[in-house]
Amino acid sequence: MERRFFAAILLSFVVLYAYQAVFVPPPPPAAEGQPTPTTQPSVAPQVQENTKTENSVAPAPATVATGGDGQEREVVVDTSTVQVVLTSRGGRVLRWRLKAFQDQAGNLVDLVPTDVPADQARPFELRVDDSALTQRLNSALYRVSGDNGGRVDATSQPARVTFEFDAADGLRVRKEFAFSPTNYVVSFSATVANGTQTLQPAIAWGPALGDAGATAAGGSFFTGNYIQPPEAIFYRDGDVERVLPDGLAELGSPESQFRFAGVDDHYFIAAAIEPGQARLQYQTVTLPGAAGTSRQLLAHTIQPAQPIKDLRFFVGPKQFAVLQPVDPEFTKAINFGMFRVLCVPLLNALTWVHSYIGNWGWAIIVLTILINLAIAPLRHKSVVSMRKMQALQPQLKAIQDHYAGLKVTDPARQKMNTEIMNLYREKGVNPASGCVPMLLTLPILFAFYSLLSQAIELRGAEFGWWIKDLSEHDPYYVTPVLMALSMFWQQKITPSTADPAQQKIMMMMPLMFGVMFLWVPSGLVLYWFVGNLWAIGQQYFTNWMIGPPTLTPARPPAERKMKNAGAGRTAAAERKS
Repeated sequence: MERRFFAAILLSFVVLYAYQAVFVPPPPPAAEGQPTPTTQPSVAPQVQENTKTENSVAPAPATVATGGDGQEREVVVDTSTVQVVLTSRGGRVLRWRLKAFQDQAGNLVDLVPTDVPADQARPFELRVDDSALTQRLNSALYRVSGDNGGRVDATSQPARVTFEFDAADGLRVRKEFAFSPTNYVVSFSATVANGTQTLQPAIAWGPALGDAGATAAGGSFFTGNYIQPPEAIFYRDGDVERVLPDGLAELGSPESQFRFAGVDDHYFIAAAIEPGQARLQYQTVTLPGAAGTSRQLLAHTIQPAQPIKDLRFFVGPKQFAVLQPVDPEFTKAINFGMFRVLCVPLLNALTWVHSYIGNWGWAIIVLTILINLAIAPLRHKSVVSMRKMQALQPQLKAIQDHYAGLKVTDPARQKMNTEIMNLYREKGVNPASGCVPMLLTLPILFAFYSLLSQAIELRGAEFGWWIKDLSEHDPYYVTPVLMALSMFWQQKITPSTADPAQQKIMMMMPLMFGVMFLWVPSGLVLYWFVGNLWAIGQQYFTNWMIGPPTLTPARPPAERKMKNAGAGRTAAAERKS
């Protein structure tokens, strides 16, 4: 039984390690010295970017639309959730700021990076097979309609902004953005005609995403890489596929019927919703990061097979309550992993508790207590069974010592197993009943772990005192140390039938977990610490209920032989006696 218990504890550590190794992507490679912006060869033709923004080169001479303005101008669109800045040069997006989220500097999160090379695309550029024509599409000055002096108010009702371009040689382009006031969705339509020929353009989205926290270089499992960098994400054939930059060469240019497709990072996503039959192309873009590091972003292009008419794009947070109204399958963009079936109800429960408490840290504490209250009967049964096993330890050791001189392959060792099973049967002890209830609780514990590592609700959420962000590690490492101490305390009072060597190994587990949790988001550590405190309290309560263990002295070998002989007698022999 003790070996099974030790295996269960070791398994929990292995699962945690495997979860980080499989589901947490490796950090972007750091450049030697001061990194410079570089790009990998693209599978699509690159277009010279001419938008006049920060850190960009001066624009090339523009093609002016017939009857249009002679200079570039910007249009600012405000909804209740985002502030979008459009430019008349190419009819593209310059800024996509989220009003409900801030970066570490206190500014609104902008999902369009500002430090990209000038030759990279901006969101909603159009691409065609002719590279020269593509350059004209994205460098021309368009006529703008639907704005009011460069401002569009879409906070209370939908609004549309239209960009049009007509050239003397017959090139005609029309791009229309339809903004919804209450979500992060924009509907996009585009038509391109070159003389009498109607073209089917692709839609390009430049390097994404712009959330600085999610694109920072991370570390390893033991150094805090709990931030997912940008990756390709798309839904086809009923499954979500995620591809890190290292796998793009193998991915190629997938063409399929997509439910959604785009780029996401740890907390945000930019994706086309229900584009239908389409072809995707991705490329990596390496940019400078903070303190001499580098970061990898992804640029992508989507080419629908059908005309681009009111194609929806979602650009915003991976928040379950926000994604579900857009498309129920879109919620799978949140990387809950194998425990998704448990994470969703746990997230709903956490949100419900938070609606009454108003603090995500205290909501985690309350829900942790409720979860442990629900699994308390299983834990109680496990402790009682382990106590029974502890009481039988002298007899078990006597049997094992009696057969200690035999080899493992010796058939006589089967007699030892028979004696042990007879002892279990006589005392009414099931050796598996101590481990199975504990193992049944692990999926719930790991599901809550997965939930808290992915929930955007914890991003920037202040708990109190020194913990200002539950999605970041404890800056003073107070909670990880308390968690390790509580785990050590729990280990000391847990009934054990292990030999001294095994007990020493078990005492190393709190230290290992303590080191591992130093860089874990503080919301996760808070959950684990409260769970340990509950387990300690329940252990003391169970000990009080069932009393101290009563050790049964070992029977002499002769008595065991007679008992075993009696257990093996036939029914006829019993009747004769």
